[in-house]
Amino acid sequence: MLKADLLNSYYGDIQVLHNVNLHIDEGHVVAVVGANAAGKSTLINSISGLVEHKTGRIYFEDQRIDGLPAHRIAELGVIQIPEGRRIFPFLTVLENLELGCYSRRTRARRKNNLQVVFDLLPILNERQCQMAGSLSGGEQQMCAIGRALMAMPKVLMLDEPTLGLAPLLVQKVFELVEEIKARNTTILLVEQNVRKSLSIADRGYVLENGQIVLEGIGKDLLANERLKEAYIGGG
Repeated sequence: MLKADLLNSYYGDIQVLHNVNLHIDEGHVVAVVGANAAGKSTLINSISGLVEHKTGRIYFEDQRIDGLPAHRIAELGVIQIPEGRRIFPFLTVLENLELGCYSRRTRARRKNNLQVVFDLLPILNERQCQMAGSLSGGEQQMCAIGRALMAMPKVLMLDEPTLGLAPLLVQKVFELVEEIKARNTTILLVEQNVRKSLSIADRGYVLENGQIVLEGIGKDLLANERLKEAYIGGG
């Protein structure tokens, strides 16, 4: 459904990604894990069209998208939840959610999409008139996820969704990812939480210094000695 071939990405003259190859099958969860500054966010931003200086090819549903602007990629159904949530703090929860229905493809289904989000995330229904900036960190993450779901993603890309959250909320986010997958949404999950990510992933990639160094079935990667030593402490 989504594929990157020999992707190289740069910030100015600095190369961040080096010949990255990645593919995501429809209906799967694919996890990209690695340490800070490994290039994980650059990868997801490159797919979204937010990194302009890149070479290689990116395909979505057999259509090449690496030359498209970010808003066109989003309109096709490739939706990113950015690191740090990036909600609009001085708008209500409901207004934040409605901003997810900006494209022609989703506008006509606003009410239906809103009900889907409220069914999946009832806390947002309870807080819909509240200013989004007054929510807790976990609730803000739910608002960001809900806004992305309003856009009817074909591929949902989450960039560090558990960053800064308490352990119980981390577990809630991973349960939510699995529930979204069960509703036939393809997911690209970029995360530092290696054990949790790979345990729910159909396929995983390990990114180090901008290069893919390991890939395979998520649970198989968890048994890899190199990965355990580097990221899980041998556990």
